[in-house]
Amino acid sequence: MNLTIRFHSGKTSPFPAAPLLSTVLGSIALSLGSIAGAETPPGVVLQGAAIYSFTVGDIRITALSDGTVPQDLHNLLRDTTNEKTDALLKAGFLANPVEASINAFLFKLDGKVILVDTGSGQLFPPGYGGKLTDSLAAAGVKPEQITDVLLTHAHDDHMGGLMRDGHLAFPNATIHLGKPDVDFFLHRENSARSHYDMKYFDEFFTAVKPYVDAGKVKTFEGTSQIFHGITATVHPGHTPGSAFYTVESKGQKIVFVGDIIHVGAVQFPQPKITITYDVDRKEAAEVRAAAFADFARDRTLIAIPHISFPGVGHIRAGYEWVPIAYGNR
Repeated sequence: MNLTIRFHSGKTSPFPAAPLLSTVLGSIALSLGSIAGAETPPGVVLQGAAIYSFTVGDIRITALSDGTVPQDLHNLLRDTTNEKTDALLKAGFLANPVEASINAFLFKLDGKVILVDTGSGQLFPPGYGGKLTDSLAAAGVKPEQITDVLLTHAHDDHMGGLMRDGHLAFPNATIHLGKPDVDFFLHRENSARSHYDMKYFDEFFTAVKPYVDAGKVKTFEGTSQIFHGITATVHPGHTPGSAFYTVESKGQKIVFVGDIIHVGAVQFPQPKITITYDVDRKEAAEVRAAAFADFARDRTLIAIPHISFPGVGHIRAGYEWVPIAYGNR
């Protein structure tokens, strides 16, 4: 694939990775209410394992929380101003910094136990993500039972959970990933060519390369059927191989969209606003705008990794986020 890379950012991590923790926490107060003049959201507290299940056709899907992490949007967002960002946040009853969910998803299909993304694993410091194993346990699933992992893209908060203590966390799983991501991150020289921070390549080698070496990575390009009822489509922009996974059953469907959006209060009303870890910001914004229009028109159920847990719902023309209705019986 020929991809023009336009990445203009500093060296800010997508989420506070260990080497950057002191800097990040120095610039954003852990007490969200400490920002002068800002609205005070509810305090952030430890929730423990979190799961939420619902059905699509005959398929039971479980959203799994990997936790949340604070995001300093003044440092992370692009193609906006701090004043514009703050105004959008205020309209959404939020203030900078905001908490971003890290959501993964689990379902069984034709004897397979399938996980969509794996959270941050041990790539972030303790207390920042890394809760997927506990959430899997709450759902009654052991890591060795996972047969397939559908990675939406190769960033730390989606692939980090693939490894634990230097070993394969899902030893019996095949990892599915867009080929352009593997081709891009497998070659560290692409960092200099694209001006994309080397940390992303190092994290790929930590989390995904062991599975490549073990022959456990299966790639795809364009639009491909992964299994009966599951289709993968590459939508480059956030990363070269970012993918949507569409799961269908009995005339119903859900689309796992990966990182087409990070901050709902900002990017639903203003889809052209991008984020520092888009590989190609212009292309990422175009993908987001096209996807929003399609999903709103077709009333598509979608699952989003960084919208407040469980991150499942619809986009209403406008664009507005409508979470899935809660059910408990």
